[in-house]
Amino acid sequence: MTRPLMTRDDAPLLELRDLGKDYGSVIALDGISATVRAGEVTCVLGDNGAGKSTLIKILSGVHRADRGELLLDGAPVAFGAPREALDAGIATVYQDLAMIPLMAIWRNFFLGAEPTKGWGPFRRFDGAQARDVTRRELAAMGIDIRDPDQPVGTLSGGERQSVAIARAVYFGARVLILDEPTSALGVKQAGVVLRYVAQARDRGVGVVLITHNPHHAYPVGDRFLLLNRGRSLGEFAKEDISREELTRLMAGGAELDALAHELERPGN
Repeated sequence: MTRPLMTRDDAPLLELRDLGKDYGSVIALDGISATVRAGEVTCVLGDNGAGKSTLIKILSGVHRADRGELLLDGAPVAFGAPREALDAGIATVYQDLAMIPLMAIWRNFFLGAEPTKGWGPFRRFDGAQARDVTRRELAAMGIDIRDPDQPVGTLSGGERQSVAIARAVYFGARVLILDEPTSALGVKQAGVVLRYVAQARDRGVGVVLITHNPHHAYPVGDRFLLLNRGRSLGEFAKEDISREELTRLMAGGAELDALAHELERPGN
């Protein structure tokens, strides 16, 4: 038997209090509460239709919650646009990674925030600095890229995810939201991404890992928020829940038992 996570004395970096969001008559989220602390990974788990995408949109400033509170450093916030969330230190890495496959790694690393040199009409893109910073920041995260000039499209899925994570950390992310970063990856590449999630955590970033895979979430997670059809099944600390219990709660518990009984061979 698990018990919900108890609050601690230290204030969380990001806190969700009874968040709710409706789309017309459809209740997408209702009564969602969770905490994200610096240097920890909060995993948000749920099947398709659980409300994970809606939660990402609220945290990243795409939508505003209809009910509840979102607090950053203990103060209520209501982001009106993704830029406001980003300026507050909340960075989101979506599944498409917002990268241009044919452009070099270092160009993608600084896409939209290019360093410049010179002044006035003579100001121009500082490619040398961009290359040096990209190589240095990737190395600091433990990412071994053969050549920063190679097109980002030549990297594996796990390597592209790692570049996106390093980019977000470099540009000052305090809260890093990762949208299903391992969903399309094999076992080895998923392991690569989870190592870099741990690297971001160890650098003091509060990570929100959105996933439907408890086997990916459990090794790296410090706390777990389970969603089912827009409602919370609870938030749990790692020491309060086992991988098996996490999988069972996410799968539906009694529903899974009923399905197993239905699928049994007659006479067994």
